[in-house]
Amino acid sequence: MTQGTATTDAPAAAQAVPGAGRRASAAVRACLALCGLGALVLVALAAGKFPVPVAEVFAILASKLFGTAPGEATAQVVVLQVRLPRVAAALVVGAALSSAGATYQGLFRNPLVSPDILGVSAGAGLGAVLGITLALPVLAIQGLAFAGGLGAVAIVYAVGALVGRHDPVLTLVLAGVAVGAVLGSGISLLKVLADPYNQLPAITYWLLGSLSSVTLSDVLAILPAIGLGLLPLVLLRWRMNLMSLGEEEARALGIETRWLRPLLVAAATLVTAAAVSVTGVIGWIGLVVPHVARGLVGPDFRRLLPASALLGAGYLVAVDLAARTLAPIEVPLGILTALAGAPFFLWLLAAGKRGWS
Repeated sequence: MTQGTATTDAPAAAQAVPGAGRRASAAVRACLALCGLGALVLVALAAGKFPVPVAEVFAILASKLFGTAPGEATAQVVVLQVRLPRVAAALVVGAALSSAGATYQGLFRNPLVSPDILGVSAGAGLGAVLGITLALPVLAIQGLAFAGGLGAVAIVYAVGALVGRHDPVLTLVLAGVAVGAVLGSGISLLKVLADPYNQLPAITYWLLGSLSSVTLSDVLAILPAIGLGLLPLVLLRWRMNLMSLGEEEARALGIETRWLRPLLVAAATLVTAAAVSVTGVIGWIGLVVPHVARGLVGPDFRRLLPASALLGAGYLVAVDLAARTLAPIEVPLGILTALAGAPFFLWLLAAGKRGWS
């Protein structure tokens, strides 16, 4: 009897061990990724035109967190007032754009889709350009950019509802292209009307994306909107797995796609609009990073969302570090992300990965 019980329990134990091993391996990889991100943050705080030793960075951060003896005064200003806000913004915005991109790619079942597909960036750009042209304060410009991003997607959905719902995914994509073109023409018109000496350079720089003027207050201001948008993405991530199977398959499994798709699109749009409102348009992150994350951890959104957020945060920190150290002048982030993202996009096309697999 004892021998039979032992024989029966052996396969179960053999199956339990690999599962536990996989969980432990995933935990180890997550810890290593977090440690790597922490090291990258320290490098970003230390490196620049005014280099600060890593030990000095530790001392400065410890003085703020634990009340220890502060570091050298100039180094304190550089680390806490110049670099810390933009590093914090890079972490938040990179994670937000990558998570939104992963959501869009899953909902539209296409790895070549990004948060720009429904006109979020074009709407935010039009709002910001309008604010700059009207010489509004920075907070008002950010508010208009945020409202413009949300409004653009609302218009896309309204156009899609008017055109028809035979193929809702294709209808949304085509409506997004059309609305984005109209918004882009509005941006061009405002650029023509803007003051060429003061407003036009500011408009151009905003549309290329930058973290140079971001403050900690800006980062704190967008956290509630980003958190509100990420909450349904995290809570409904298992439903997103079913949505990525396709419209008919999801319905056959009991998923109400009529309300779930708009909810998830609205959540991802809220995240994107909040992020873009303070940094300007930073392209390619929502396209490239989720695809890399999918290649590393697979298509399961329980792992894909946190992996995309982690990789996106680190990627934007690294890009911002390069933007302010590689050249005598600071290079806009949109230029560097395009230089890195465009070859990756061409590789996807060459590999024939136009669809979802």
